[in-house]
Amino acid sequence: MPVTSHWLCHRYRTLTIAIWILENRTDIRYNKELLGHSSSRTTEVYTHVSARSLQKIRSPFDDL
Repeated sequence: MPVTSHWLCHRYRTLTIAIWILENRTDIRYNKELLGHSSSRTTEVYTHVSARSLQKIRSPFDDL
């Protein structure tokens, strides 16, 4: 498959939307449907750990 500017733009938009949806705690099954994936395994590619997600995790010691 040749890499074109259209292909890169589509991939970037798909990745951006997928990460935004997951970071806003939307169930991966909804993400799968919105992205048009036939399998949730395809959608799982987007479930990597992001810095923003890590910053949201609170430690039990944060309130001490």
